Amino acid sequence: MKIVFMGTPEFAATILDSLAQSYEVVLVVSQPDKEVGRKRVLTSPAVIEKAKELKLNYFQPRRIRDDYEPIINAGADMIVTAAYGQIIPDAVLGCVKKAINVHASLLPKYRGGAPIQRSIINGDKVTGVSIIEMVSRLDAGCIYSTKELQIEDSDNNTTLFEKLSYVGRDLLMESIEDIYSGKNKGVPQDEDKVVFSPNIRREEEIISFNDSSRNIFNKIRGLAMEPGAYATINGEDLKIYSSEIVDYAGEEKPGTILSLKKEILVKTADSAIRLIDIKPSGKKMMKAKDFVNGQKLLNVNDIFD
Repeated sequence: MKIVFMGTPEFAATILDSLAQSYEVVLVVSQPDKEVGRKRVLTSPAVIEKAKELKLNYFQPRRIRDDYEPIINAGADMIVTAAYGQIIPDAVLGCVKKAINVHASLLPKYRGGAPIQRSIINGDKVTGVSIIEMVSRLDAGCIYSTKELQIEDSDNNTTLFEKLSYVGRDLLMESIEDIYSGKNKGVPQDEDKVVFSPNIRREEEIISFNDSSRNIFNKIRGLAMEPGAYATINGEDLKIYSSEIVDYAGEEKPGTILSLKKEILVKTADSAIRLIDIKPSGKKMMKAKDFVNGQKLLNVNDIFD
């Protein structure tokens, strides 16, 4: 079987690595390289790095709806996608016998680009992977197979991405032959149970300490390590990558700094939260307990915006 693989992040690179061991991957399609970091270093997606490692042909169209001829000309039998990041034109989907997607949620819940982040932010206890038919509507094709995974409090966006990449890899390899042969015909999604998970907007990254400690804790986990939740105090943004909930019954205004003694402890709507891993503006990520030594940004009783 000849396969065109389409994906972008590490989640997809894990799947590509396994797929290439068993099948002929004739082309790898991913997003263009982009500038990363303060020095704007041009960086390839994880899938392209994996394609180079495996010595596979690759293609990085800026707008696939306008530039897809290399895919059609690849002579593939199947297209497999995983977190590619662009809507794939019907002309591409129609050039192969089967086109399937490895999606990081239990569909029809969390169609769209941020299923892992939103499952954590929403406080879900279970997530998973769905192998689905690719159709013109977003993540709306029939479901061929699914597998569940528990979400632990110790999980964040980054760790759950990694866990689900292995779940997706294994589920794909178990399912692909029956899907291609037609033995596995799939089942339609229940449209009454559809939940969408659009990409995270910048304004959603802001932490409001007027929220409950649990909701804040979940938002921090759901956005760590990328893009990172943040809060503003004394005119500066402070990114927060990990935290823990602390029982507290004081009456201070939410957002008030309660302690800076080897910690940053902040009042929330219902208790308090301890900030653990942070990134002050213009600095590297560090432990909050290390930042408080000698810093001039924060004072006890200061209030986050």
